[in-house]
Amino acid sequence: MNGLEEPIPVLGQLKREALELFAPLPRHYDRVAAVLSFGQDPRWRRAMVGAVKAGREDRVLDVATGTGMVAQALVERYGCKVVGLDQSAQMLAGAQARLAADRGLAERVSLVRGEAERLPFAEQEFDHLTFTYLLRYVEDPGATMAELARVVKPGGRIASLEFAVPRRAAWRLAWRFYTRVGLPTLGRAVSREWAHTGRFLSESIPSFYERYPVARVVKLWEEAGIVEVHVRRMSLGGGIVMWGTRGADDGPRSA
Repeated sequence: MNGLEEPIPVLGQLKREALELFAPLPRHYDRVAAVLSFGQDPRWRRAMVGAVKAGREDRVLDVATGTGMVAQALVERYGCKVVGLDQSAQMLAGAQARLAADRGLAERVSLVRGEAERLPFAEQEFDHLTFTYLLRYVEDPGATMAELARVVKPGGRIASLEFAVPRRAAWRLAWRFYTRVGLPTLGRAVSREWAHTGRFLSESIPSFYERYPVARVVKLWEEAGIVEVHVRRMSLGGGIVMWGTRGADDGPRSA
């Protein structure tokens, strides 16, 4: 397993918020993430992993790997090799604990500390790439998409998972009530830190989509050189899985 890199610089308000938000969470992260999504987060992850269609000899980069749930799912489904990257040392410690408990998994997964905006990898180094709950935490989503596409070989799959806002008025009203009241309440039942997470999500999710509606996010993917972009809304629109194919060499621009 690769050793973790030296601490990275913290730049910008969103980056500080993300690092502060996730630092105290890894111990309960897997279970609480499922609870906060009404049990839907595992199903969303399965859908994203299923869109990758990796081969056993492929090498996949999992960006914002967190405690390594997606990395594990990729290995279990495809038998491929995975590099999990995250900017949070605490989250990576959780991922390391996951690998320590499963020797077979540890043989297929390595971990690197780094930023999605400045990946420490060469161009076209990976066959496929996944990322979860990422774009809300970067200052420039378009430049970040270009950087993600940079390290994927032409023809490789790029897939993502993110929270979303339902389109239908009735479900959107229920979603707003849940995120503004339910999420913080459920968070308080776990810990003070998770209460803060619930409040943060109730603000950051709608704020992101006000600035970047789904159609604009698709456009960012396409501008990064990703073709055949698909969008799958799940759980009445509360989650969204996207995937596409890295285009030819002249597709993505440098971040």
